[in-house]
Amino acid sequence: MRIFIGGVMQGSVEVNGMSDQGYRRAIADMLRERWPDLEITDPHQLHPNGRDYDTDAARRTLEDMLRLAGQSDLVIAYVPVASMGTALEIYVAHSSGVPVVVVSPLEYNWVLRSYARHIYRDLEALYAAIRQADEPLALAANTHVESES
Repeated sequence: MRIFIGGVMQGSVEVNGMSDQGYRRAIADMLRERWPDLEITDPHQLHPNGRDYDTDAARRTLEDMLRLAGQSDLVIAYVPVASMGTALEIYVAHSSGVPVVVVSPLEYNWVLRSYARHIYRDLEALYAAIRQADEPLALAANTHVESES
């Protein structure tokens, strides 16, 4: 099973900076602890120096990541703040029939509500669901926002 970990990288940063990417390792570690044989795609791991790419390389990389999201079996997206790249990944995955789960306090965001099968309010809620799930796709089985349960 292939899981794509999407999430905020630059967000609304106006300089060439990057948000803390520690959430990617935390999600991957929790998934692998529960299901060791997963294939995990982490865009930041594939392109750790992506913020230094010129426009053409950035576009190619973005398009490659969108393709990978759309070819995954599950997308888990971490969206603590709005993220244009992550919104694209979510949309492409959903349009390709890939279930999407989101970790975000932005439960009223139209993109997240429209294209995520499940919104977990924070990483702790996702971790609890991982511990209880029989298999990774179960994370997307209950279509609702975690805070509404």
